[in-house]
Amino acid sequence: MNLSLRWLTALALALVLVLVLGSGRAAPVEDPEDELLDLETDEDLDFNLYDTFDYNDLDQEIEAPAPEATVEEEDQSHEENPQTSTASNTLDSKAPDLFGPETGLGMPTCLLCVCLGGSVYCDDSDLEDIPPLPKDTTHFYGRFNKIERIKNTAFMNLNKLLSVDLTGNDISEIDAAAFGPLTLLQQLVLADNDVKMLPELPRSMRLIDLRNNKLKSSGIHLEVFKDMSELERLYLSDNDLDYIPTPLPLSLQVLHLQNNNIQSLHVETFCNSHDPTFIRPRLEDIRLDGNPLNIHLFAAAYSCLPRLPVGTP
Repeated sequence: MNLSLRWLTALALALVLVLVLGSGRAAPVEDPEDELLDLETDEDLDFNLYDTFDYNDLDQEIEAPAPEATVEEEDQSHEENPQTSTASNTLDSKAPDLFGPETGLGMPTCLLCVCLGGSVYCDDSDLEDIPPLPKDTTHFYGRFNKIERIKNTAFMNLNKLLSVDLTGNDISEIDAAAFGPLTLLQQLVLADNDVKMLPELPRSMRLIDLRNNKLKSSGIHLEVFKDMSELERLYLSDNDLDYIPTPLPLSLQVLHLQNNNIQSLHVETFCNSHDPTFIRPRLEDIRLDGNPLNIHLFAAAYSCLPRLPVGTP
């Protein structure tokens, strides 16, 4: 029964196939391998992949220069960033003042030395002359160099200079007007040099240090300390002075004259013989030791002092 059903089904399918083939309407079935072969051998599809992309166009895009900013765009940039523009202009305008004029070594002073605010440090720099200093210099340190002379032009146009320290040089000559322009000078330190003569100094002095030089009494300008109403400390030890330079200002507090050649004192050296009530209350530190002087022989010279000098009895 089942076998007969299978044969009938197969026969029906065979009849349907015959009818279809006989109608002539069915499309021919192509071999897939033939279609692949035609694709590979078709001349229309024979091309070079690299020929389809123009690399010259890419090079032109990469090498094309960036457009320059117009004047309008630059003005707009300055308006958007005023602080940057102002800072740049300020730096350019202050650069010459910061570095100062060039020295004899061909370098700006503030590159050869160290400039911090108004202070210029040129210590131990093998200088043979005082270098040109920035106009805003207030304190100059030129210690331990090879400077032999202080010229009249050394401190010109330095109206703000308050102190000069030239300790440990070879200074033996100071021009007469070397310190004349320094109307605000308060401290002058020339210790450990070969100074023989001291020129006129500004009245604004507060401290003068000339220890360990070759200074003689004849080399000190006449009444050089008289008008220095603010002078407080005067160091003249280890020189060749044969008397105390007078008159001394009432502001003086410290006077060191040890290790000189002082042999006598005058009654007017510290006091006023015409005024027995005269007192010099500030001068409390006087050193006269190391001199060929017996301080006990000049008691009248100390009557106006708050304390006796230190010296050989």
